[in-house]
Amino acid sequence: MSAAVLASGVLLSGAATAGGASAEAISYTCAGCHGFNGNSTGPATPTISGASQEYITETMKGYKDGSIASTVMGRIAKGYTDEQFAMMGEFFAKQKMVAAKQDFDAKLVKKGAKLHDKYCEKCHAEGATSAEDDSGILAGQWTPYLEYTLSDYHAGTREMSKKMKKKVKKLNEKEGDAGMKALLNFYAEAK
Repeated sequence: MSAAVLASGVLLSGAATAGGASAEAISYTCAGCHGFNGNSTGPATPTISGASQEYITETMKGYKDGSIASTVMGRIAKGYTDEQFAMMGEFFAKQKMVAAKQDFDAKLVKKGAKLHDKYCEKCHAEGATSAEDDSGILAGQWTPYLEYTLSDYHAGTREMSKKMKKKVKKLNEKEGDAGMKALLNFYAEAK
């Protein structure tokens, strides 16, 4: 295929605009891990569809500046500008989140729901399904990804807000690992 034909195909596809790549085109670079619409098919990779623009933008900035621990995302984020992060955020915020299909222990879901209401609901609203609070959607997220993220928080390689740190500490003191397991099963059960 000639370069001219290839270039005209890109221009006609809507992937390029006068000001550069569209939000959709930039976001498609995420498809290999997060899926074309942000719904991950792999348990170690988070679903990012439906998250707020601010959450995605700030998370990407954190990967870029190293304030959020990562194995791959820090290197990827260095290739983008803050404006492009905002474009990605805009694109993924418009996509519908599809909950991961995964196993969960039905016996733990009710306890997890109560713990969520007590410790997490204020920031992760509507049973952790709302993107409006800019805290990330937990319900329907892959359990292994949530476990890795919690591990990063506990190891100090990912920073918690003061409010979250206080709530997680209380949860761990009162409920221990069993409480966290119940919470994760509550999030895994979401449809």
